[in-house]
Amino acid sequence: MLVARNLKIRYKGSALGFLWSLLTPLCFILIYSVFARILRFAENQPGYLQFLIVGIISWQFFLSCMNDSLHSIVGNVNLIKKTSFPRIILPLSTVVANLVNFLLTVAVMTVYLLAAGMTPAHPWALVPAVLTQTALCLGIAFFAASSNVFFRDTEHITGVLSLAWFFLTPIFYPIDMQLSHAPAGLAWMAFLNPMTGVVCASRFAFLGTPLPGAQGMLLSGAVSWAMLFAGAAIFQAAQRRFADEL
Repeated sequence: MLVARNLKIRYKGSALGFLWSLLTPLCFILIYSVFARILRFAENQPGYLQFLIVGIISWQFFLSCMNDSLHSIVGNVNLIKKTSFPRIILPLSTVVANLVNFLLTVAVMTVYLLAAGMTPAHPWALVPAVLTQTALCLGIAFFAASSNVFFRDTEHITGVLSLAWFFLTPIFYPIDMQLSHAPAGLAWMAFLNPMTGVVCASRFAFLGTPLPGAQGMLLSGAVSWAMLFAGAAIFQAAQRRFADEL
């Protein structure tokens, strides 16, 4: 019910309603294709537009979960104070709602890639990639939702941190570029960013882009799942004080 409510609120009052879930990724693809041509990225690097779109769509799922989760607790004060239920359901429902939108976006992106003459190279790899990213999004959502109850500056801090996180993730550039500029012996630290593994796995699934290495991908995946368990533990410990703080 909460997932359905979150999906309805997102498009409440709009003429096209849920159709925006399909139109939004189409608009993104159109915008990026225009600017890629203006900046001549598409000419200098064949396949760069598809490379960029896969990375952007993966990032948008993560960012939407983080931003929506900030208000999953503070935006439901009456529910928190008047009803006894597992509070963890609130950030969980925001992530699931965004997952629904993400899967619709993936369907649109797949149609676009087929129209561009590119068949998904390893579609089976999308399953562990989406599961791992969902685990990461849940962990971040649990932490952000609980943190925003006690520290209202969390919303502003995450805005700054998400921008830095975006540029540290190989979205506009290949992971090889990041690894080549890393200090000697410290290239593995790039995979402490869990979104690095997610983006690389998504490009491997859709475009067949080579994976950077098993150890790095395992490290990135381990960080994602560790953040899920850490975020859940922090949320469960903090939820006892939600009603008092709100």
